[in-house]
Amino acid sequence: MSLFVFFAVLGAALLHASWNALIKLGASKMTGMVIMTAVQGGAGLLIALGRPFPEGAVWLWLLASGALHAAYKLFLAYAYEHGDLSRVYPIARGVAPLIVLVVGAVLLADVISVAAYVGVMVLGLGILLMANGALGSGENRRLIPFALFSAMATAGYSLVDGMGARVAGDAATFVAWLFAIDAALMLPTAAALRGTAIFRASLRSWGLGALAAAGSYGAYAIAVWAMTQAPIALVAALRETSILFAVAIGVFFFGERLDRAKMIAATLIVGGMILTRL
Repeated sequence: MSLFVFFAVLGAALLHASWNALIKLGASKMTGMVIMTAVQGGAGLLIALGRPFPEGAVWLWLLASGALHAAYKLFLAYAYEHGDLSRVYPIARGVAPLIVLVVGAVLLADVISVAAYVGVMVLGLGILLMANGALGSGENRRLIPFALFSAMATAGYSLVDGMGARVAGDAATFVAWLFAIDAALMLPTAAALRGTAIFRASLRSWGLGALAAAGSYGAYAIAVWAMTQAPIALVAALRETSILFAVAIGVFFFGERLDRAKMIAATLIVGGMILTRL
């Protein structure tokens, strides 16, 4: 992984943590996610229609990606209804790189060094330690299964999007179409689960959702591009450093507590990030 790709992925991690914080700020997490998805999907469709139309084989990857992204957002919205940013985010993001590593080692041809494998493991351990407090602090445990399902969807789309963008040969077009398909699948599903009331929101909610959409689109476009330039497992793992940004946002902006376990976990995350560069 080149230094330019490395810092680009770190920038994407900051954007990712920021849009999650914006969703958490909203009165209704599901409405915020719906607004973000609608804006993102509309922007994706406009961009996609101005670019070359994907070939037949690419659509299978796009449909799979759209479905996984929709599932990821739905589960994440449910998780944020039951837990804090600094608790849900680490669980939702922490399991994914470990799944990607195992599946990627079996199915993909990417060459990953021993140090990088160790880095992914250390990174995953730090993120899981960050989330461990959910079981012993009296928080709502319903956040855990929703966050875990979100992590599984994250691992799925990390693999699908990385391979799909390579098949497409154009990361920008792939990302644009996947967000359009994501919106086409997620919006009616959310309406079926919560009713059409989720589409009624204040101007503030629409503003937060639009900002989240911009951050999410930018973060993922960078990540998918990076997956065409470096091994997918390393990109997926490095993106998880967004946990550092999410914890900082939770502590300094949401007033969440920073205890010793979170500090140790943050140290492990930084160590894992460094190892992925060796």
